[in-house]
Amino acid sequence: MSDALQLPVVDLSSPDRLSTADSIRQACIDHGFFYLVNHGVDEDLVKKVFEQSGKFFSLPIQDKMKLARKNHRGYTPLYAEKLDPTLITKGDSKESFYIGPPHENLNQWPLQEDLPSWRSTMETYYQKVLSAGTKLLSVIALSLKLDEDFFEKVGTLNEPYAFICLLHYPGDLDSSSDDIYGASAHSDYGMITLLATDGVPGLQICRDKSKQPQVWEDVPSMTGAFIVNIGDTMERWTNWLFRSTLHRVLPLPPSQERYSVAFFLNPSKDCMVECLESCCSEACPPRYPPIKFIDYLEERLRVTYS
Repeated sequence: MSDALQLPVVDLSSPDRLSTADSIRQACIDHGFFYLVNHGVDEDLVKKVFEQSGKFFSLPIQDKMKLARKNHRGYTPLYAEKLDPTLITKGDSKESFYIGPPHENLNQWPLQEDLPSWRSTMETYYQKVLSAGTKLLSVIALSLKLDEDFFEKVGTLNEPYAFICLLHYPGDLDSSSDDIYGASAHSDYGMITLLATDGVPGLQICRDKSKQPQVWEDVPSMTGAFIVNIGDTMERWTNWLFRSTLHRVLPLPPSQERYSVAFFLNPSKDCMVECLESCCSEACPPRYPPIKFIDYLEERLRVTYS
C-alpha cells in the first residue's frame, strides 16, 4: 500500500499570474507534479476523446495492427513498450496510440467508415490542449524569473513536436510476473505532460528518484483537472531546479480496465536545450551540455523500443 498524495492545484485562469507562477515554482520543486484547473479544455470534449479512444481499442487486434506504429505514430500493442529498460520482463501491459503534429502529415487514422468522428475529435483535442499547454508555459517562464514569452522568443514553440498518446490498460493479463506494470517506472522525455484520466486509480509517483528503497505515492484523479508533470527536457533546461519525477501505473485486476490520455508538449525539433541563465551560477554550473531536442528524443525512444 502507498499513501495518497495531495498535489498542489494550479488555476490557469487566475488573474494573479505572479502568484500562480510562485505556486507552479513550488510545485515543480517539491513534487514535479500538480493539478491544473480552469485550463480551457471543455469537459465534453475530454469525454468525447475517451469515448473515441475506447471504440478504437475495442477493435479486433488485426484491425488495430493495420495502423501499427510508424514514425512514432499509430498503434502500439501490449508489451511492445518497456518504459523501464532495466526490467527483464517482456514489456508493459498497456496498448497505446500516438498522434503527432498535424503539420508533418505523418499521422495514421482509422477509416472514416469504421470510426466516423475519430479523426475530427482527436484533431480538435490536439489544438485545444496545445493552447492550454502554451498558456501554461508562459506562467512556467515567469516561475523561472524569465519573460513570460521566453519560450516563444527562443523558438521553442515555432512548430512544437507535441503528441497525444491514448492509453488503454486492459487489466492484469499476465499474473505470472510481479515485475509487469501497466506502465513501468519512468520519467517523461519532453517539457511538460498534461494527463487526463478516467478516474480509475493506478498512477503513482516517486518524488525522490535517488533514494533507496523508493517510496511510491498514489496520485488520485481530480474531476475537470489535468495532472501535469515536468519532463526530462525541462529538468535539463532548469539545471535540476525543476526535477522530472519518476511515475508508474500499477497493474489492474483482470476485471478492471483503465484509460488515460497524455499530451506530451515538446519543443520544436531543432530547438537547442541548454541551461537557462536564471538556473545556473558559479556555484551551480550547468549539469548538461546543450543538445538539439530531436537528438535527445530519438535516443530516449531507441532505448524504450529496443
